[in-house]
Amino acid sequence: MAVFNTQAVTSRLGLVRLAAALCTCVAFSLVIHASAWRGQQGSWCLFAWCFSFAVTVLVLLLELSGTAGRIPVSWRNAPVACAALCSLLCLSASIIYPLYFLGGVGPGLGRGEAYSHGVAATVFSCLATVAYTAEVSLCRGRPGETVGYMATIPGLLKVVEAFSACVIFAFVSATAYDAYPALQWCLAVYCLCFIMAAIVIVLCVTELTSYLPSPIHKSLSLYALLCALLYASALVLWPLYCFSPDYGEARRPNSCGSNPVCPWDAKLTVAILTGFNLLVYVADLVYSTRLVFITSS
Repeated sequence: MAVFNTQAVTSRLGLVRLAAALCTCVAFSLVIHASAWRGQQGSWCLFAWCFSFAVTVLVLLLELSGTAGRIPVSWRNAPVACAALCSLLCLSASIIYPLYFLGGVGPGLGRGEAYSHGVAATVFSCLATVAYTAEVSLCRGRPGETVGYMATIPGLLKVVEAFSACVIFAFVSATAYDAYPALQWCLAVYCLCFIMAAIVIVLCVTELTSYLPSPIHKSLSLYALLCALLYASALVLWPLYCFSPDYGEARRPNSCGSNPVCPWDAKLTVAILTGFNLLVYVADLVYSTRLVFITSS
């Protein structure tokens, strides 16, 4: 006889997950129904909503059926990591979709049914972002409660680091990153740090942190320090070889016009995201070092 865990859908956390699933479902349904998407930007937004919806429904089903503890992942880490990722995905879709399809830098959708559906989809995407952020907050628990590493600030920062690197990859592909060895070094930095962040997340979610060469908090502090230094080098080299008069273009060329995929704009976005991710790694280093001192004492 099947026994269902009704708390999975009646608790505050369960209700927030239901709201997130509903909002993402409505968002992609509206866009698909009105065919209000096109190109890489539209595909990314649809992927963000569909992926978030599928992951949330899977988490709800596992919680509802009581089988969450039988799968080979840490249930203290997996849901909050997924919620953080979905929050970032929906946030990116909430920015990209109106920017490209509602009269921003893209071709737009006109003023008919597709436009009204696009506006509604954007609203539900923003609501989904709020719901996933609330889920992360609830998963973090109250003071004194035991939570998984991914529910701590350093754990959540790992998700931000990996996601930011993925966005950087998307914009780097629109630039001539192979023009100079220094730019290739920057790409290597983005790849290496992304791989390390992904490995840390997988090890935490699967509870395989015992394979790290030293205690987890010390290993993660060294990881954050290494990535911060690597990103610092990229933050110097990328703008130097993209915007200095000797190697690149200091000003936005007139040929860009309103082109949404202008290489100069992509270079500028990469530079901004590099600085942003450097700040995230510095924050990660500070919090991870603090955990080392706390656990040592």
